[in-house]
Amino acid sequence: MFRPLQNRDFAALFAAQIIALLGTGLTTVALALLAFELAENEAGQVLGIALAIKMVAYVTLAPIAGGIATLLPRKTYLAALDGLRAALVLCLPFVSQIWQIYVLILLLQACSAGFTPVFQATIPDILENEEDYTKALSLSRLAYDVESLVSPALAGAALLFLSFDALFFANAIAFLVSASLVLSITLSRTEAQSAPERFVDRITFGIRAYLATPRLRGLLAMSMAVSAAGAMVIVNTVVFVQADLRMSGEWTAALLMAFGFGSMVAALSLPRVLVNVDDRTASIASGGAMTCALALGATMPGFWVAAALWCVIGAGYSAVLVCAGRLLQRSSTKPDRPAYFAAQFALSHGCFLLTYPLAGWLGTAFGLSAAFVVLSALAFVSTIVAFVVWPAQDDRELLHFHPETDHAHLHIHDEHHQHAHEGWEGPEPHNHPHHHPEINHKHDFTIDLHHTVWPC
Repeated sequence: MFRPLQNRDFAALFAAQIIALLGTGLTTVALALLAFELAENEAGQVLGIALAIKMVAYVTLAPIAGGIATLLPRKTYLAALDGLRAALVLCLPFVSQIWQIYVLILLLQACSAGFTPVFQATIPDILENEEDYTKALSLSRLAYDVESLVSPALAGAALLFLSFDALFFANAIAFLVSASLVLSITLSRTEAQSAPERFVDRITFGIRAYLATPRLRGLLAMSMAVSAAGAMVIVNTVVFVQADLRMSGEWTAALLMAFGFGSMVAALSLPRVLVNVDDRTASIASGGAMTCALALGATMPGFWVAAALWCVIGAGYSAVLVCAGRLLQRSSTKPDRPAYFAAQFALSHGCFLLTYPLAGWLGTAFGLSAAFVVLSALAFVSTIVAFVVWPAQDDRELLHFHPETDHAHLHIHDEHHQHAHEGWEGPEPHNHPHHHPEINHKHDFTIDLHHTVWPC
């Protein structure tokens, strides 16, 4: 399970992820306290708007960031965003107006929308062996779950001795440490960029390529199932425990811990499971499990049955997210990978942008039982869509035809670019007009500049 950490570069990235996550967790607590200091009883509304701003930034800005990332050195890009996040977090202690919170959150989440998918896309470039990459994905998932437990505890301990402003400073330091760790890694040279030359085409390339890939259309449907289950847990757990079960806040935390426990068990088990089970089967089975758990939740069970259901939802949630990384790695080449990961980041958060308010509105207007039923139905339909659009026979190597063509773009002399030079073209990768003869061949197929349509 921990073999990927023997790779120095991945160990540095993993440490950067953990430190940045812990710092962000501290800021989440501090931001809630800042909102209450400024807005008192309206703090919940302030935080709700901040969450909406976060999701909108993720959905709209991640594809743009994915397009920009292909133009810049990867390490410099990531370290610069970490530095910018540190500077923005340092501004939060000086906020005196609510609108200033909104502006800083927008800028901070814009940086995160640019950082996270490119950071995720860098890991498969370092761990090219699929087994090691799967273990790395599980470790990354574990880091998120552990952070959700550890950060509040660290924040609570710090607040015994310090004001909440100190948590913002701690997060700034965490981002700077993360930047230094990112700069310490060694990345191999990125191959030819296959993204379009025009910037507007470049920033839409990831979404277009993602939606043109059948297995990723299936992943998008599974992302909707995940968001339906996740939104029910995140939005309505407190209502379920304290309003319906008439239990205290400690039991709310315990039920959320059950969700995290299920997620961690799945993350630890998946590297072994995925040796014998393909990603399609694992993802669709996870969707079915989450659907059933949500449907049983509509019976409004007691706490311990609910805890078991939350565990199942957490396990299914984690399983789909681990499979997502493997599918994105399999569906993209190294230079295009940031665009694909940015597309998944934007589209999956777009699903949550729909299900978060839906879960809250249904629970308030019609009761939690109705919310469970509707979100269970959404998860079920999404899983069925994934089953239909995701081919059961999902070969990597596909036979396909290229017509004769002449064009110019940035390239190196790989299997698609074999031609003579006149001496003026410059070092690789270089950009000049070149000829592609008609060819019918078979290789690992991904959507890129030379392969714009999936073979029938």
